[in-house]
Amino acid sequence: MILKMEDSRHLTIEALSHYTDGLKITPDETAEKAVFYKNRAAVYLKQKDYEKVIKDCDEALKITPSDPKALFRRCQAYEALGKYEEAYRDARFVVNSDPSNKAIQPILARLFEIVEERLRQNSRTSAKVSQMFDVAFSLETDKEKRAAALNNLLVLSRERAGAEVMFKDGIITKILKLLKIDKNNDEIITSCIRIIAELCKNNVERTEINTLLSCLVYSTTNRTITGLARDAIIELIMRNVHYSALDWAEQLVNIRGLQRLMEVASELEEYKYESAMNITVSTRTVVSVCLAKIYENMYYDAAKEKFCAAIDEFIKEKLLDPEVESKVRVTVAITTLLLGPLDVGNSIVARDGILQMILVMASTDDLLQQKVACECIVAAASKKDKATTIINQGVNILKKLYQSKDDAIRVRALVGLCKLGSSSGTDASVKPFADGATKKLAEACRRFLINPKKDKDMRKWAVEGLSYLTFDAEVKEKLIEDKGALHAMIELAKSGDKSVVYGCVTTLVNLCNAYDKQEIIPEMMELAKFAKQHIPEEHELDDPDFVTKRLVALAKEGITTALVALAKTDSDNSKELIARVFNAICSQQEVRGMVVQQGGAKALLPLALNGTKKGKKQAAQALARIGITINPEVAFPGQRIMEVIRPLLNLLSQDCSALENFEALMALCNIAGVNDAIRKHMLKEGAYPKVEFYMFEDHLMLQRAAVQVVNNLVMCEDAIKLFEGDNDRVKYLVILSSDEDQETSLAASGALAMLTGASNKVCEKIFDSQNWLESIHFLLANPNSDVQHRGVVIVANMINSTKETAAKIIDTDIMEILMALIKSEDVKNKKIKDVAATALEAAAKWKLIEKKPEEINEPSSDNHLESVE
Repeated sequence: MILKMEDSRHLTIEALSHYTDGLKITPDETAEKAVFYKNRAAVYLKQKDYEKVIKDCDEALKITPSDPKALFRRCQAYEALGKYEEAYRDARFVVNSDPSNKAIQPILARLFEIVEERLRQNSRTSAKVSQMFDVAFSLETDKEKRAAALNNLLVLSRERAGAEVMFKDGIITKILKLLKIDKNNDEIITSCIRIIAELCKNNVERTEINTLLSCLVYSTTNRTITGLARDAIIELIMRNVHYSALDWAEQLVNIRGLQRLMEVASELEEYKYESAMNITVSTRTVVSVCLAKIYENMYYDAAKEKFCAAIDEFIKEKLLDPEVESKVRVTVAITTLLLGPLDVGNSIVARDGILQMILVMASTDDLLQQKVACECIVAAASKKDKATTIINQGVNILKKLYQSKDDAIRVRALVGLCKLGSSSGTDASVKPFADGATKKLAEACRRFLINPKKDKDMRKWAVEGLSYLTFDAEVKEKLIEDKGALHAMIELAKSGDKSVVYGCVTTLVNLCNAYDKQEIIPEMMELAKFAKQHIPEEHELDDPDFVTKRLVALAKEGITTALVALAKTDSDNSKELIARVFNAICSQQEVRGMVVQQGGAKALLPLALNGTKKGKKQAAQALARIGITINPEVAFPGQRIMEVIRPLLNLLSQDCSALENFEALMALCNIAGVNDAIRKHMLKEGAYPKVEFYMFEDHLMLQRAAVQVVNNLVMCEDAIKLFEGDNDRVKYLVILSSDEDQETSLAASGALAMLTGASNKVCEKIFDSQNWLESIHFLLANPNSDVQHRGVVIVANMINSTKETAAKIIDTDIMEILMALIKSEDVKNKKIKDVAATALEAAAKWKLIEKKPEEINEPSSDNHLESVE
């Protein structure tokens, strides 16, 4: 059948209406909502309403990031609007997430050619713009030439390429500065205003978002704001660089934002001029995290090359100045880079002359040069395979610097030596330094840490030294017994200084053995021995008993308070480490109450929802462990009990271990038992299908836990509807009610008892199971009185439901069994006899039996009541 255009339009409008209605009734941030957004976007695409396509795809991607269909539809909309760079970016994402997608390949190739051509055009235009900038904004140039240059810029601003280049090169700021100085030249003022008008014409995004980004970027190097304000601005930029936010990453690079961030990173307290920027102790850490986030969002090679080129440009410009100060600033900026996007930092250090410059600075008698060079050597030694030269040449320099009379130099050199001494990780068979050297280094770090006369900066470096040394199990045991050092570290962590996060958290991860451990496969071990390969050995002090003792000791010393303070970091990697420590502590049942009392559960919630995949999983497991042991209403008071459901459901995944699945199910079971509002929320979050999956597992504990969750969920009216539909859910519960595992049987029969009491349909559906009678026999004849009670309730509910259902029951021997239960002296539970009597009364009410229960004679010896093995 061929549809007419009018019919097609009608169907499109109808589909649009259905998807919109679906969005209204679907709970927020569920997979179903994302599907409705995607489908509505497809309808808008047919209608050529591209802005709405982008908006709906954005909403879908917030719920299901990297969804190929949402990205593909947004790519098509961007291309239709002429936003080729954005379309190309989305096309690349589609290829990355769905490499087998053939439909995107020709689009990607076409967009690549367009973007490349625009880039070439921009390069040509960029040269013209640069030439005009030199003339127009130089006050030394003749006014007529400046006016002519501004007129040329006005012409260029009317072209797409020209407008983009001018905006990226910061023309707005240049114009604002010019207007402040050149107030009496009407021709120049008029040209400037016209340029701004042309840049904003038909471009709301550039007018609003890019202007906001530009203002923020320029503010980062503002000399009049406080250090705290500067940190806040950089954090604001950082939170919006990801494509799921405002996607500022590439724009920021284009408007020379990296150079400004590096300028902030190069600022030192030691250089205090009138024009110096005010910074805090956390500023460089904030910058390093921001740089890392920006680099992570350079999703394709060309963007990464632009990032590296901008950094390279900054360093070259700084090194053109022969002054020592310039070299010191460059070294500090490189150190910040090494603490952020490490690969970029290492590539800079590997450039000709950079390493030599750092080593020369370390060898001078100037304390400031020694200090910054030492910091850079420590940062560059992070990856041995990528920094072999600096490690080889740096050891002797670090040893020499450790002899310095200046404590600031000594503690930095100490950290460098600690870092090199930990190169073997947890392998007890490798000793990089002589026996006893590691303990001596640890003792030196401890002296800096506990000495109240030392400033916070030195204590920070001391903790970082311990973060490397605590790979050694002997150092762990020594530290865990040193309450003074532990308290000093906890107080440092609670200080709010973001630069202490890494050192404190890594030390705690090592103490808890919360790092990833390589699985040892016996066959591979034998193969390694045969090949005479080195086999790592675990120290005897890292056995589970010792680790457990350390975990309990840390919890009792109040480590949760430190973790709560540290969790405010913006670094996803640091969040993962914090979640690992939390999870390790929560593995000990006896200290979970302490974790809750000290605010651990509240801090874990954001960690379980945002961060790395591993970090979210670790935090969610910690929440599950808390939810198993402690009353959920106490552990997660108020709205928090609703918020904890999603991270627990995220653990019900095949990507998670069986232990994580089991603990999540146990916690969800407890939460589902609280009240009906919570059960409804769980169902809206898609809990039932996720839990149901584990009812079919071969793993006994997982199956049992899943059925127990369902047992609590069916107390909710919304859950009952799930069993009334066209499915085999009731049938499967009937089967599970006669399971050999008593706990599973109790949960399944309990669920059936509630369902049959609430729904006549469920009562009818019990007969769908071929073995329904055998299951009822199993329940009624069970030696466990709780199971037997559930069986009697199910039968009573079925007889009470409808006459037809009751008749099917009467046609079996169940009536005789009920009579036997009433008369049997072996049945001690009075409730069982009362319910059985109620069932017989209901049968009499339907006139399906003539005698009332009290008129029934003693049952014969052949009463079908058998004990179940």
